[in-house]
Amino acid sequence: MTTSFSDHFKPVARHYADNRPTYPAALFKWLAGQSPGRELVWDCATGTGQAAVDLAVHFARVVATDASAAQIAEAQAFPGVEYRVAPAEASGLEAGSVDLVVVAQALHWFDVEAFYREVRRVLKPDGVVAVWCYGVIEVEGEAVDRLVQHFYREVVGPYWPAERRHVETGYRELPFPFARIEAPQFAMQVAWDLDQLLGYVRSWSATGRHAAALEGADPVAALDQRLAPVWGRREDVRRVSWPLSLQVGRTS
Repeated sequence: MTTSFSDHFKPVARHYADNRPTYPAALFKWLAGQSPGRELVWDCATGTGQAAVDLAVHFARVVATDASAAQIAEAQAFPGVEYRVAPAEASGLEAGSVDLVVVAQALHWFDVEAFYREVRRVLKPDGVVAVWCYGVIEVEGEAVDRLVQHFYREVVGPYWPAERRHVETGYRELPFPFARIEAPQFAMQVAWDLDQLLGYVRSWSATGRHAAALEGADPVAALDQRLAPVWGRREDVRRVSWPLSLQVGRTS
C-alpha cells in the first residue's frame, strides 16, 4: 500500500465483514508459541478484523491497521484490539515494540519492500513475521464447483486486480527476506448453505468492480439462479475449502 492506495474493497466492505471465512484457531495458537513475547501484535491490513479478534486471545494488545477507512469502519470491536487507519509502510507503531507482525490475505496489495522495512523497524529482536493467503475456493459437489469456478474465472475473472495472481500462486513469487520458520499445514474449511456461499462471493473485490463497470448489474443474482437447481435446498450445507499458504520468519 502506498500513498496512491486504491481501495478495492470499499464497495464491498459490508459484505466483507459479514461473509469472509475465519482462519483456524490452531494457526493463532501456533504463531503465539513462536513469538518472543505476547505483549503486542500488529495485524497489518486487518480488513474488518478477521484475524485481529483471534490474535487477541493470545496477546495482551493487538494493533490492527488498514489503509481502507471503509474496512475499519466495519471492523468488529473486541477487547484488546485497537483499530487504526494506516498504510502498511507507516504503521505509527514505536520502533522495537512488536512481538509479532501478521498479514492475512493482503500482502499482494503492498509495496512489499517498503512494508518489510517497516516490519524490521517495529519488531523486537527475534520478532516474528507471518504472511498468509488462501487461494481459489473449492465447493463440494462437481456440478456446484464447476459453476463457482466458471464465475470466478470467466464472469468476474476480467475484473480481478492484477495483484490477485499472487494469491493464486500462494505468494511464492513475492520476496520474503526473513529467517524462515518451518510451519505446519493448516486447513481452512467451513460448512456453508447457499446464501452463505453467495454472501462470500459478494465480498470479492472483482464482484464489486464487475457491478460498478456494468452500472449496478448483479452477477451474483445470476449465479444464484444457476446454482439453485444443483444445490438442493437452500439451507443444505456443503463443504467449502481453500488452500492456505503460510510463510513465517524471524528478523534475526
